[in-house]
Amino acid sequence: MAPPIVKKYLIAFQKYKWIGIASFVLVLSGATVVALQPEPEDIFLIEGALRYEIPPVAFSKTASDIQLQGQQLTDKTLLSEPLLKKVIEKVRIKPNLSKVKIIPPQSGENGQIVEPLMMVYYQDSDPKRGKEFLDELMKQMVILSREINTGRLNAIINKINELLPTAKKELQQAENRLEQYDRREMPVILAAENGSLLSGISASQNQQRQIKLTISGIDAQIRSLENKLGLTVAQAYVSSALSADPIIANLRSQIYEVESQIATLRKDLRPEHPTMVQLQRQKEASEELLQERAAEVLGGGGMTAPLRGDITGIRTQSSLDPTRQGLANQMVALQTQKETLDQQLRQQKEQEVKLRQEYALIPNKQLERSRLEQELGLKKAIYDQMQAKLIDAKAAEAETVGSLSLAREAIPKAVPIEVKSIPVTLAIGGVLGIAIGGGIIFLLGSLEGTFKTKEDIRESLKQRDVLLLGELPIMPVDDLEPNILPVLLSSNSPYLEFYEKFRSNLRRLGGADAKVILMTSVGSKEGKTVSAYNLGVASALAGKRTLIIEADLRSPSQASSLKVTADSHTTIEPLIYYSSLSDCIHIVPDVENLYIIPSAGPVNQSAAVIESTEIRLLIEDARQRYDLVIIDTNSLSISNDTLLMQAYSDGIVLVTRPNHTQENMLAEVIDELVENELGLLGAVINYADIEVKMPSYVEPIPQPEPDITVEVISNTKTEDVSTISGKR
Repeated sequence: MAPPIVKKYLIAFQKYKWIGIASFVLVLSGATVVALQPEPEDIFLIEGALRYEIPPVAFSKTASDIQLQGQQLTDKTLLSEPLLKKVIEKVRIKPNLSKVKIIPPQSGENGQIVEPLMMVYYQDSDPKRGKEFLDELMKQMVILSREINTGRLNAIINKINELLPTAKKELQQAENRLEQYDRREMPVILAAENGSLLSGISASQNQQRQIKLTISGIDAQIRSLENKLGLTVAQAYVSSALSADPIIANLRSQIYEVESQIATLRKDLRPEHPTMVQLQRQKEASEELLQERAAEVLGGGGMTAPLRGDITGIRTQSSLDPTRQGLANQMVALQTQKETLDQQLRQQKEQEVKLRQEYALIPNKQLERSRLEQELGLKKAIYDQMQAKLIDAKAAEAETVGSLSLAREAIPKAVPIEVKSIPVTLAIGGVLGIAIGGGIIFLLGSLEGTFKTKEDIRESLKQRDVLLLGELPIMPVDDLEPNILPVLLSSNSPYLEFYEKFRSNLRRLGGADAKVILMTSVGSKEGKTVSAYNLGVASALAGKRTLIIEADLRSPSQASSLKVTADSHTTIEPLIYYSSLSDCIHIVPDVENLYIIPSAGPVNQSAAVIESTEIRLLIEDARQRYDLVIIDTNSLSISNDTLLMQAYSDGIVLVTRPNHTQENMLAEVIDELVENELGLLGAVINYADIEVKMPSYVEPIPQPEPDITVEVISNTKTEDVSTISGKR
């Protein structure tokens, strides 16, 4: 048996053989035209040479760099359109540029030029004309090299002059930033560096300790004076002020004299006595004056700050003797000194905090200054480099020359012409034509996207874990009428054993519960109806009561292939037709135990009929009466009627066919059925290239052939017989 790739090619050849033959003829015609071309004229190869100039001793580095860059000229640069235009204007010759060839100098492993010669070639039938053109071409190349070097130098100078003002401005800005920063932060940085900042912090701490010690001593003195006087500082201040006032002292003296008189006269006179009353009134008047004067002293009289004291007990508060008054004044002075020292202590603490904050920021300030210094150094380095490069480039103006020079003028040389052989040319054209034509045929066959052989389908099913229930051979259709399917009505047919194997695999793998089988395919013309009919025949011949239901309501019935005539009125009332199993069922006359329900199609609303209660009850009734029910539906690519019928079945069988089943469509259908758990039992390969051993005598088969391309296999010989239209 031929390998699968050979089978694929033979199938593609049957479809696209005329395209392949046309490609072969076209290539062979081209070879014939080439072979019959007249012999060309004598050709001369004009050869010239240019030399890369080694950079001379130069004072400027720019000149050396430009000279070395000039040695990297490419063919595209040397044969530019402006240069060729100048050459054509000079020699007034329009050359064939495809005949110009430039071989650059050889370079070593390190990139250095080993051989400084650049070879330039030109082919022409006129040696004089070719020499004139090549000499002028090399001359213009030398001029172009010098112009390129000069242009590079001018570009460098112009670019530096363009960037130099910006670099100078950025340098000045960096200098200004560093100068301003030093003015603002340099004193603190220097103080930290020379230790004066730390010394200031230490001195502040020492002063705080001294002030605290002094305050402690003053507090001790104040407490001692408070214990002696029995007064607080505020009370001592008020008592001292009241005791020192002469008016208060005079009023106190007057009150004391009156009280003395009252005490003396109280023994002889009654309180109602006019003298006693007069003395009492004098005392009250003096006390009122004393209260008023005390209020004036405590209030400050608008001249001094008021005192925090109570005007009650004025005589007691103003009764300090000179000694106690001196102690009170001393206590007030000590309190004033303590408040002064407290203020100094707070200032020293604030100063210490400020110094510490400045000291903590010293590292950041030093880093910032270092960054500004680095920025200034970078800007200065760039500016200095640009200045040096500009000076070097200006010095290179007097040293820049071209990188190419003329090494050897053009020399014409005759080129021997090889006489072509017509038979060899035609033979090469024939071989190329066969290869190109065969390749086009194979390419077109590969681009179809269909399975070419049964091996391809088998491998695809294996990759997706789909069971292969059987491989069904190609059946002869020589004597069949149009629209008649090839059905195995004879029990002696050699093809029957393949369908029997299909039936037994279905029963073995599907189990006893697989009684209602749904037959469908991915696309049309894959032979699902033929497979359904012949599976029913094989089941019936095995003694099983078998029912075939034509559920493709979008197409007319094919029951005539089983010699059964469908009722003509079924398309008018399909629901009435399916409402009774006894009315719609037909017995297949030539096969015992085989029954069929012809299709009521074509109908407009096939989905409504399929989802009807009549169809459901019909299949439930058939499940009870028959051993095997085969439902023949339409293709999945046409409609979803098959998926609607799936709810009534126990499993789905996919029918595939080489050279018809699309690869991507089969993969999508299998994935959908598996993912949605729609009960995919397996698949069969229909019209497979299988050798069928024919008996010495076979009864003629009156069955019709479907609308597909089929092949007759006799032993190992395969022949394409016919194509019948209208197959589903």
